[in-house]
Amino acid sequence: MKKYITFGEIMLRLKTPDYEKFFQSPLLEATFGGGEANVAVGLARFGLEVAYISVIPDNPIGNACIRELKKHNVNTSFIPRKGDRLGIYFLEAGANQRPSKVVYDRSHSAIAETEPGEIDWDRIFEEANWFHISGITPAISLSASKLSLEAVKKAREKGVTVSCDLNYRKKLWKYGKSAPEIMGELVKYVDIVIGNEEDCQKSLGIKVENIDVESGNLQVKRYAELTNKILEIYPNIKKITITLRESHSANYNGWSAILNNRKEFFVSKKYEIHNIVDRVGAGDTFSAGLIYGLNNLKNDRETLEFAVAASCLMHSIPGDLPLISVEEVKSLTEGSGSGRVQR
Repeated sequence: MKKYITFGEIMLRLKTPDYEKFFQSPLLEATFGGGEANVAVGLARFGLEVAYISVIPDNPIGNACIRELKKHNVNTSFIPRKGDRLGIYFLEAGANQRPSKVVYDRSHSAIAETEPGEIDWDRIFEEANWFHISGITPAISLSASKLSLEAVKKAREKGVTVSCDLNYRKKLWKYGKSAPEIMGELVKYVDIVIGNEEDCQKSLGIKVENIDVESGNLQVKRYAELTNKILEIYPNIKKITITLRESHSANYNGWSAILNNRKEFFVSKKYEIHNIVDRVGAGDTFSAGLIYGLNNLKNDRETLEFAVAASCLMHSIPGDLPLISVEEVKSLTEGSGSGRVQR
């Protein structure tokens, strides 16, 4: 059986109830989440054998985090249990014209202080088929960026396919290195690149004129130009896919994606998503759907539609973790999107 590995920081997520502003009431909902952990859970729920790699403190909070991952059949046996703290992020869910807000509290977290050489990649990549990372981990700290580069180099050495969600996070790049400086080197060891409207430009420093990531309307032609430019600069990249979000308001988004495999350029179906419950984790669900599809479905077009449908469904689920099955996703791709009760 193929084995999938994801690597990054999982955090304690503290969210305001419903659509309240921070501390409007003295309550916060506590769950766990983080880009690569969300992908791991998605892959596990799609029936794949997946191990998640992180660094988690050996304390009651860390124990609860491990239990949550195990509950979804994610292998946590490779996770070093050390460090003083788990990273935290605070989420205030937006509504209508008020945007959602994220506040990070992850400085000096266990993974941020882990150095290259402290994780046994040789053991982890034994019999591994796929390795997934994102641009979030290299943004946490200089040591985490070096650890991320070490990981992708070792995966490439072992012949493991590497996927990377560029995941640009402006609030995290504050240790003296720019995103293009770090990610430009890391992407040299990546086979499959995933991004959203702004990631390619802000993570890699590659620009195409007239792409406005703040606009509610997206010009697909410009993304063909952008992806061709990236594939030309990085000959190692086999395929690149970009999710396209038309943000009409915090509760109403258009959602689609494109995929460029060097031979063909695909544009997915677009979903008009009204009454969004929680959009955090939608991009990670897209990554999980894409990885599943590339390894289990017939072709790139089918894979793209599966990934977009999976991430569309994620907008209806509270929390970071994609609690979705293959059957639910395929039902949507086959046209069952009315929301009728299933009896």
